[in-house]
Amino acid sequence: MLIGFVVLYLVLSIGIGLYAATRVHSASDYITAGRSLPMVVVIAMVFATWFGAETVLGIPATFLDENLGGTISDPFGASLALILFGLFFARPLYRMKLITLGDFFRQRYNRPVEVVISAAIALSYLGWVSAQVVALGLVFNVLSDGMITQPEGILIGAAVVMLYTLFGGMWSVALTTLVQMTVIVAGLLWIAKLVGDMPEVGGIAPVVEHAAAAGKFEFWPPLEWAAIVTFIAGLLTMGLGSIPQQDVFQRANAGKSERIAVWGTVIGGSLYFLFAAVPIYLTYSATLVDPAMTAAVLADDAQLVLPTFVKTHLPFYAQIIFYGALLSVIMSTASGTLLAPSVTISENIIKEFMPHHRMSQKKLLWITRSVVVAFTLLVVLYSLWSLESETSIHQMVENAYKVTLACAFVPLIAGIYWRRANSLGAGLSIVLGFCSWIAMEFIAPDAALPPQFVGLIASVLGMATGSLLADRE
Repeated sequence: MLIGFVVLYLVLSIGIGLYAATRVHSASDYITAGRSLPMVVVIAMVFATWFGAETVLGIPATFLDENLGGTISDPFGASLALILFGLFFARPLYRMKLITLGDFFRQRYNRPVEVVISAAIALSYLGWVSAQVVALGLVFNVLSDGMITQPEGILIGAAVVMLYTLFGGMWSVALTTLVQMTVIVAGLLWIAKLVGDMPEVGGIAPVVEHAAAAGKFEFWPPLEWAAIVTFIAGLLTMGLGSIPQQDVFQRANAGKSERIAVWGTVIGGSLYFLFAAVPIYLTYSATLVDPAMTAAVLADDAQLVLPTFVKTHLPFYAQIIFYGALLSVIMSTASGTLLAPSVTISENIIKEFMPHHRMSQKKLLWITRSVVVAFTLLVVLYSLWSLESETSIHQMVENAYKVTLACAFVPLIAGIYWRRANSLGAGLSIVLGFCSWIAMEFIAPDAALPPQFVGLIASVLGMATGSLLADRE
């Protein structure tokens, strides 16, 4: 019965996505929704940027396994990135009337810089989208009591998300997100109240007190070099590495005014940080209601604690609401993050190699949709591999932004705020940042200074050296 309601919800999402396709008349409509979205939709989309599998399943699992400090990358780093983007990047980028973030690197530097950074940005999405698809597989597996295996669930989930993203693009993301975020906020808050009324829980205060007594609110690292660097790396890899990302840019850029682009991003990022506490509260409550079940699930997969708790301890109607909300967060994040690399590849890599006089809007739209299909297939393969390697959702998300921190962040911020930044500096920044990061990942992945930080430092030096040398000449 429960799986039947889930199927109905999936059909509804596809229907909304297909309706959104009627608003798509050009590649610009497909990628930016015609830059016509109101504040409430932009806030919902920004909120949904990272409120996906990581927030509902990954973060609470990390909180149970470690403590609050273990969640430094997300939600702390993730919300920091959204707020910083809104305050310092949304306004200048919106004024440039760009289609993709990759367009900035072509206009500010040159074509080679655009291609290389666009490729790096697209590559960074592989782990991020895969995390959402793996979570969908997990949900289908739990809902069907094992009748649908996780690999089969991955195939089903990827197909559904691809289908409604394929036709409507950013319009599909916008309309489905508005519906899905309504389900998420109302559903999770109502379930939180339901759980809080359980006699074993007794509201928010007892849960907080129990978690504090168990040391779960320990946040700051011990005063040791390795611990401090790891803590800072967790914050800044996500907090800075996710700023030069197409999905963040496309959600802000779809606003119908500069003010909406700025404040929609800031408000959405702030709400994300606050609401990320709800899944943590629900998951920790499970340890109070059924310690034996929680311990057994933790030994197998901490990411299953919350969905297992809901399925075994909440009434049927609450299960419908929870799984509807869970599917909403995952699908909303997955659709936006699937669209982002696809439009980056089609607009900033493939398009420039095509004869321009033959590149009609219709053909460009066809190319973008073809890339959506191809990237989905790549995501499925990576997701199936991640099951074999036992990579967690939290790890997949953390690893996604190392490449953009090492070779895209410096060219972006220097291009906006440093007039002397030039193509030579950007080129050296990319090459030195990327090569240093990759070399350290192979030579000393557990060094005192994390590989992505070595890449970031090398990227800064490359930008400064190349730009200043070109000035002298």
